[in-house]
Amino acid sequence: MPEWSVPVDLRNPGQVFACRGLVEAAEAIVKAGIDSRFEYEGLATNAIFRLRCDEEIDPVGSVVAFFRDARAITLIPRDANAITLIPSGSTLSTAKWNVDSVICDTPFVSPSRVPSSPATLPVLLQTASATLQLDYWADGIQQRGRDNVKLWAGSGGYPGSALARDALKLIAAFPAAEIAAAVRDPFNVAVPMSSSFRFDWRRDYVPLEAGFSPNDHVDVTMVGFPLTELLAAIGLQNARPARVARRDKLRYRYGVSTEYLPSTLARVVLGAVDIGFPMRTFQMQLAWPGQENQGARCIIDAREELPSS
Repeated sequence: MPEWSVPVDLRNPGQVFACRGLVEAAEAIVKAGIDSRFEYEGLATNAIFRLRCDEEIDPVGSVVAFFRDARAITLIPRDANAITLIPSGSTLSTAKWNVDSVICDTPFVSPSRVPSSPATLPVLLQTASATLQLDYWADGIQQRGRDNVKLWAGSGGYPGSALARDALKLIAAFPAAEIAAAVRDPFNVAVPMSSSFRFDWRRDYVPLEAGFSPNDHVDVTMVGFPLTELLAAIGLQNARPARVARRDKLRYRYGVSTEYLPSTLARVVLGAVDIGFPMRTFQMQLAWPGQENQGARCIIDAREELPSS
């Protein structure tokens, strides 16, 4: 059975979520089931994420090509944009952020009730050959009892569809050498990035701890990792890290396994649930980059949960 691999830092939650997103996206694009596992030595956190598939099509290359093509043909109406899904009869719109939209004449399909703000409308990532729906942020403890792990503050502001569109534009601008690098090592391709889903903590910051806020300096643009951000968002479509405590919004647990697992089981392991397979668990610590309990959160640390001696 053909195998593919990419490097991953287990202490970077965004990269671990992106591994799950890589499989989810590849299964939709290649249209085949994919098993995956993490490979590491001892307690090392620099690991290899391995994928195997019955098909001969490279799943990593297929996903990178999908993201690239999703912006390469933007002149074709409704065929290559991040397209916002809007329920029939709604007055919500993402036109303000130049994100195309399509009205849903069929019953509105979303994890929660119809959003009250365009910030959390679902979005389609679409090309002529494949479509991915992205709406993990529409979940909620009150609606479904499941934490949406939404880290960016988009309520009434910059929508998830615009964040997805921005990431696609950055990937579409990769030169050929960057595309080749992205297939080999998708989580480490860095570009200037003004906004993100805040999954990769290499880009994030807490102004008080950093000593200044980049938002106050127009000549400063943070370097980000668009493939990691977009794939992490896709990874949370069907799997979530678990809150350490129900009322604690700043600590989550996630897990990885060395066992080759299908997506149905790998999703459970990511939530740090012990289902009998070898597993390492990590705890990620968040902080409030702005005012406490005002929406935005950022990852500031991730450490392995080691058994007490």
